[in-house]
Amino acid sequence: MGLFDKKYCDICGAKIGLLGNRKLEDGNLCKNCAAKLSPWFSDRRQSTVAEIGEQLSYREANREKVSAFRTTRTLGERTKVLLDEDAGLFMVTAARNLEEANPDVMAFSDVTGCKLDIEESRTEIEYTDAEGERHSFTPRRYAYSYDFYIVIHVNNPYFNEIRFQLNGSAVDNDEETLLDGPDALRTSRGGLRAKAGAMRGGAVSNAEEVRSSVEYRQYEAMGQEIRDALLQVRQQVREEAAAAAAPKAAVTCPYCGATTTPDASGCCEYCGGAVHG
Repeated sequence: MGLFDKKYCDICGAKIGLLGNRKLEDGNLCKNCAAKLSPWFSDRRQSTVAEIGEQLSYREANREKVSAFRTTRTLGERTKVLLDEDAGLFMVTAARNLEEANPDVMAFSDVTGCKLDIEESRTEIEYTDAEGERHSFTPRRYAYSYDFYIVIHVNNPYFNEIRFQLNGSAVDNDEETLLDGPDALRTSRGGLRAKAGAMRGGAVSNAEEVRSSVEYRQYEAMGQEIRDALLQVRQQVREEAAAAAAPKAAVTCPYCGATTTPDASGCCEYCGGAVHG
């Protein structure tokens, strides 16, 4: 088969344009079908036509879950974690139109772990001499910036990790414009960075300043809130499941005096009285 031969989607049968093919392990996928896959799915090239078909069926069934979802708590700023605490469900999305985006709806019990990942970047700061040449300081000076990510590990047949960024732009506390000239501070990329006062005063980096900034603390707290919330609801669900699976011990009913094994509602099997309150 030649490079420019016509190709057809092995899922919907539509003709695939020149730049519209999405290769599968044993076939082809059009961009319209590819757009229906989970946004957290990343193994398309290693997936078979049958596996993609199964995922698209799962994604179609997910629409009903989205329609029934009732948000009781929202966490995050840009990409949000939405909780339906009454149903024990959550989803992660940046979309405003949930019906159109069809974000994956997962159970609290699907969470296997969650962490806040703070990525640190370092750029050397240089100065420009009278001839316009750039030089390193002695000792070298650096400007630091930070990005905040949430990583949720989940038990799902099509992906095992949800990773998204909390901040829209790097947190670097870059609030001042520096002057040109021999004392001007420039990064190796040529951009003006860092606070002039701190760096001219002999500091070798702005890392401590950035980490103590309001913006840094805001995203750190946001990430910790999301992490703690998901780990808490996961633990709660697991404890409830363990309690439900535990053998029921016989007790004496305070109302009728019978020795009874309480039912699922904690009531006496003979008189119906609330054994445990």
